[in-house]
Amino acid sequence: MRLKNILIVVKDIEKSKRFYHDLFGLDVVLDNDGNMILTEGLVLQDEKIWKKFLGRDIIPQSNSSELYFEERDIETFIEKLDQYYPEIRYVNRLMTHSWGQKVVRFYDPDGNLIEVGTPM
Repeated sequence: MRLKNILIVVKDIEKSKRFYHDLFGLDVVLDNDGNMILTEGLVLQDEKIWKKFLGRDIIPQSNSSELYFEERDIETFIEKLDQYYPEIRYVNRLMTHSWGQKVVRFYDPDGNLIEVGTPM
């Protein structure tokens, strides 16, 4: 068995598609009316569909999971993030851990937690 995809719930699938393309270069592999598979295995699912399947409310900014990306030139990434999405909600701005890795954490437009760090 192997992990195939990671699915996140979004309110506006087109807005989320732009967000993940603009910042991370992810492209659409399959668009299936409310379910969109992007490169690297990220799946966007429309909140209405997820609520129907689950029968429960969505809890944005639940901080129970995060998407992790690595970027060698993290300072340039931060500049791009601030330029494209100046309203972004940061958890922590660029910081350096005691082991030397630089990281930034923020929420996507739907409250999904994202961490971008330099390779270890």
